[in-house]
Parts: sequence; C-alpha cells; structure tokens
Amino acid sequence: MTKITDISFKEALGERYLSYALSTIMSRSLPDVRDGLKPVHRRLLFAMRELKLNPKSGYKKSARIVGDVIGKYHPHGELAIYGTLVRLAQHFTLRFPLIDGQGNFGNIDGDNAAAMRYTEAKLTAVAEVMLEGLDQDAVDFKDTYDGEFSEPIVLPARFPNLLANGAEGIAVGMATSIPPHNAHELCEGLIHLIDHPTASVGDLLQFIQGPDFPTGGFIMESKATIQEAYETGRGSFRVRARYEVEQKKNGLYSIIITEIPYQVQKTRVIEKIADLLLNKKLPLLADIQDESTDDIRIVLTPKSRQVDPDVLMNILFRTTELENRVSLNMNVVDKYNTPKVMNVKEVLAAFLDHRMIVLQRQTAFRLKEIASRLELLAGYLIVYLHIDEVIAVIREEDHPKDVMMNRWGLTDTQAEAILNMRLRSLRRLEEFEIRKEHEALTAEQSALEGLLQDEQSRWKAIKDDIKEIQKEFGAKTELGKRRTFFLEPVANVEVPLEAMIEREPITIIYSKKGWIRSIKGRLDEEEDLKFKDGDELQQIVHSHTTDYLLFFGSNGKFYTILADKIAKGRGSGDAIRLLIDLGPEDQIITILNDDRKKSFNIMLASTDGRGFVAKSDDIFSQTKGGKQVLNVKGKSTPIFCEPITDQDHIALIGHNRRLLVCPLSDIPTMTRGQGVILQKYTGSTLSDVTLFKADAGLSWQKGKGTTRFDDFQQWIAKRGTAGRFAPEGFPKNNRFFS
Repeated sequence: MTKITDISFKEALGERYLSYALSTIMSRSLPDVRDGLKPVHRRLLFAMRELKLNPKSGYKKSARIVGDVIGKYHPHGELAIYGTLVRLAQHFTLRFPLIDGQGNFGNIDGDNAAAMRYTEAKLTAVAEVMLEGLDQDAVDFKDTYDGEFSEPIVLPARFPNLLANGAEGIAVGMATSIPPHNAHELCEGLIHLIDHPTASVGDLLQFIQGPDFPTGGFIMESKATIQEAYETGRGSFRVRARYEVEQKKNGLYSIIITEIPYQVQKTRVIEKIADLLLNKKLPLLADIQDESTDDIRIVLTPKSRQVDPDVLMNILFRTTELENRVSLNMNVVDKYNTPKVMNVKEVLAAFLDHRMIVLQRQTAFRLKEIASRLELLAGYLIVYLHIDEVIAVIREEDHPKDVMMNRWGLTDTQAEAILNMRLRSLRRLEEFEIRKEHEALTAEQSALEGLLQDEQSRWKAIKDDIKEIQKEFGAKTELGKRRTFFLEPVANVEVPLEAMIEREPITIIYSKKGWIRSIKGRLDEEEDLKFKDGDELQQIVHSHTTDYLLFFGSNGKFYTILADKIAKGRGSGDAIRLLIDLGPEDQIITILNDDRKKSFNIMLASTDGRGFVAKSDDIFSQTKGGKQVLNVKGKSTPIFCEPITDQDHIALIGHNRRLLVCPLSDIPTMTRGQGVILQKYTGSTLSDVTLFKADAGLSWQKGKGTTRFDDFQQWIAKRGTAGRFAPEGFPKNNRFFS
C-alpha cells in the first residue's frame, strides 16, 4: 500500500534542489584536489586503460572509446564525452595533454574536431603515470552506475595534474578556474614542501613562478599581485600576446604576432582587428594578414614607417583580446568530498598526502604479494627435497593433498600449488634458484616493512618519485620547458591624440609672396609647380600630417602650425597672414619641420652680427601671434635660422668680405634676446652664415656645384672678432650658397 505524506512545496523543492546542487558539485563541475580530474575525465582515462590504449600501443577509434565510457561508466550524451576526449588531446588547451589524438582534434582558430568516427586516440605518457598503481590496490574502487563494473574513486596520480593542467568548471553557486603551470616548477615546490613542511606560500613561489600556458605569451603582473592570488586562492593574471618587429627595406617594418593569450581563438582576434579597420578605428594600421601554419604568425602592416610599433600594439592590447585576463579560483573538492577554496600550499599538501596514502597502500599490497610468493617458494623447496616421495603420493594416494599436508606440514595453498604444477615445471625446481628468489623477496619484504614503519623513509621515497617525474616531464624535456614568461606590469599607455591621426607624408610649398599649401606625398623642387603671376617658389618642406611647422619671421618671431592645418590641393593655397599674425612689413625667412618627439637646437643670427643658440622647446608656441625669440634693433634684421645636427663649427662672412670661423661651443644657449656678438663690424653688416663639421671641411658654392675648403684654420678665432679677408675663390656675392 502506497503511503502518502504531506510536505510543503518549499521544503520539497529545497531538498531536491540541494540534491541536484551537490550532485553537480561532486560529480560534474569541480575537480578532485588529489588527481585534478572530474568524474568524466577519470572515467574516460580508466576506460582507455581497460582498452589497453597505452602510449606504446596502437590507436583505437574515438567512437569505440566513447561507447565504452557511456556503456560502462558514464551514462551521458556522446557529444559531452567526446568533447572531453577532444579537450584532453588538444595541445593548445592542456599544458600536458593526457590523450594522444590522431586526426582532426580542432585548432586554435576555434574550428571543431572531426566526428568521432574519423578520429583515433590513445593515452599519453602523462596519463599513464596518472593511472599507475591501479592494479596495486593504491586507491578505492566503487560500483558503476549499474553495478556491473567497478571504477576508481580517484586515480593514484603520480603527476601533479591539478596545477599542471589546470581546471575549469561552473557548478551551482560556485565555480573553479585554475590555469596550467609548469611541471618542473611544481616538482621543485613539492620537494621543498617535503623538506620544509612549515614553508609559507611566499617560500613556495620562489620555485613556482606563476602560470605557464600552452600558448605562451607574457604575464603582466607584479610579484606581490601573484603572491596575493596564490595566498588567497583567488585572483587573476593579465596575459599579453608575444610580438616581434620584422624589419624590411627602406625603413619599413611589420609586426609579427607569434603567441596569443590562453583560450583566445585566433580567428576571433583577427576578425576583431579587421572590424576595427573597416570602421576606421585603427588609423595607424594598414593591413592584417594571417600567415599561420602549425605556428602562429599574424602579420600587422602599419600605415607608414613613422608609426611607433609599441603605440600601435598598445592600442590593440586595449581594444582586442591580444591582452586578456585569466582568472584564478582554486575551488576544489577535497578528500572528504567537501568543496573548498585552497591556496597553493594547501593544494600541494593535499597532493602529497594523497601520494603518502597511495605509497602505503601499494607497499602493503606488495607485502601481501611477497608473503604469498614466499609461502609458495617454501612449498616448492619441500617438493625439491622430497621429489620422489611427492610424485609417489600424487600417483598412489586417493587424496594426495591431505597426505602432503599431514606428512610435510604444507598449507592448503602450498599443497594446491604443488598439485597444479605441470610436469615440465619439475625440471626447474632447483634448490639454488628457489633459495636465491627466496632471499631476494625476504630482503624486499624487510625493506618494505621498514618503509611502512618509518615516516621519513616514506617521504624520501615520495621525493625520489617526484624527482623521477621531474626528470621525465621537467624543464630538460621539450614538453616541460617554460613557455610563458613575465614582464613588469605597465600602466595602460595613454595614446596621444596625434598618434591617432594618420601620419601621412606631405609636401609643404611656400611662395615668395607668402602663399602656402600642402600636397599629399613627396614632391621635388624640380617638379612643375604653378604659382600666381609674378610669384615663385621660396621653399619646399617635406613633412607629415602629424608634424608641426616652425615659421621664422623677419621680425624675430617663431610661429607654430600643425602641418595638417595647411590648405591642401594644387591651387595657390592660403596667404600665410591668414594663419599667423605677421606684420605688413614682415616676411617668413624660413620654415623648419618639428615632429615634437625630441628637442633640437637652432642657430639664430641677424645682420648686426649678433645671435645665439635656441632650443626648439623654448620657441614652440601655438598662439597666432607667435613668440618673440630674436630681438632686433634699428635696421638690423634676422637673416639666419638653421637646426644644428652634428655640426661643430660656424662660419660668418660680412659684406666687407671678412670671414670668421669659431666653434659652436663658444656660442651660448638662450631663450630670447639679441644674443651675443658673433662677428664685429665697422661700417658693415653680416652677409651670410653657415654651419659645418670640421672633419668635412668648409664648403661654398662654385658655379653649379660646391667646393670644399679644408685649410680654414687661419680663419678660426674667438667669437666677436672681426675675422680675416676671405680666401681666394670665395663667391663675390659674399654668400656661401646662393
């Protein structure tokens, strides 16, 4: 008879939801701290072991493996189980893959794996050491869902899989996110924890630097931030792509991205960058190409050679997944089936405690095997000593087993083993071999009993085992080399406004009557340029849209204009007086190009023989009225303004044909004023100035070419002197260059 009990809907719903939540936490989403696996992973590896798919065997179809897992251990959908198999085989997902896949198992682009009927798989060496000990009573087993088979509750796990491969999962009300780590560093940390059980998390982080992702990249976090994350079991790591600058001809270059952040799909990154390009939100980038094969190679082409690669990459880091955050939440199930957030020391200690239990159980199992074998060897020795009598008893007696047990004191097991022996085995019953095996097993038995009784010996055995794992999967192997490295964290770089403007080359054309315009690209003075009637070219300046132009006037003022503000086109342009407040009697003497990235020195001089050196930072002014730099008096006017590069001497020539040469170091640097006397005149004025490098010699125009004058030492004198008459052959117009 069915019994019906009244219960409130709230209680019933709460009870059932709690059961569902616990089932999700324990049986699906959170990994076990001991082997780092969820039940589906554990069952998959165990099923493959039962199919004898060890690393040295051949492959089997994935469909066969999935079928065994569903039919025997894990009654869930085939897509979920095959998805798990695929993930355990992906080298870009797991730092140390547990399954060796053959066929299409997906790629970093985000493409799906082929159907399970096409792919094949077997276990890797890492999975093999995870399963090692299952035949030695190392762990407990439980019945499968239908009671027909049994499965391990946890794997023996010689390999620190939880931290080495990481884990992810979302349960009811909680989640886990553990990034992968370097196995060599984990082994170093485990050994240190064995030797120093009271070690702090900070002590362990001397060995465990941080995550080590299979896809490489850089971790941009401080040591303090990393330590805080591992101490609390919660935190995050900023991961950036790795890139390099590939130089090309003529100063051009490309940016090559070779590694992208963990769990970021390459196609998604490329699509995002392409979308930003299409919407004109990446003015510094011209093109993106994917040249990846087995290795990642994303080629970024900047708009021009002047684009700073670091500025471009910082823009991409800020707007795409080339910089990503990987979270750390070490929420795991402990040996009591209790979910708990652990710090890194607790995780390592739980692994070591598990290895201690496994060692004790394996040792006890081996002792049972030895005891059983020693019992049989004792029986065999009796057979050897009484071989003829034993044969006679077996041949003549109706119950030979009872007779042998009574006559020679044999146990039931010994007597049964003797009766089951084949005749051909009798020839191998040699006393020497029996005693030799007996002695070896007795020695092993004594050693194992001593191991069980001495805790320090057990810890030493565990340490030696960890060193073996380190040797097999550590830094000296290709698989174990660290792939992710660390950089000092940098603040989000504020990209200047001018960096967001396309830095295109332009040519500034200025006429003698004060008309100015810009043309895209680079033009030469020889090109056929048109001007208004009676006007002609005064100066051409090659610049960029992001550069500033410094206009030096005959009034001694400097005016600053952004090159991109100059009128564009092949017409006459604009009058310079519309852009700056230039007096009616004043005119522009020269135009200098200034990209504002670094300051430079400028030599200034006026007709009265005065002048000084000015810094570009001191003359920069974006006011329309300009900035007074060189003060002039009387009829004196500025006549010279030229940037100083590698020149070290200045030469001055007066209308009186007196030449003076002096070092530039003799001329002071000033912010404004008349300057100092460069060359002294009586009834004359300064005609021309030139800067030169002593090693290159003093040059002037001769016909359509130039001539070099090296013997200028006798014209070198102190600044402010009158100088000497120019040498023979100096131009009669008293100018170095027309």
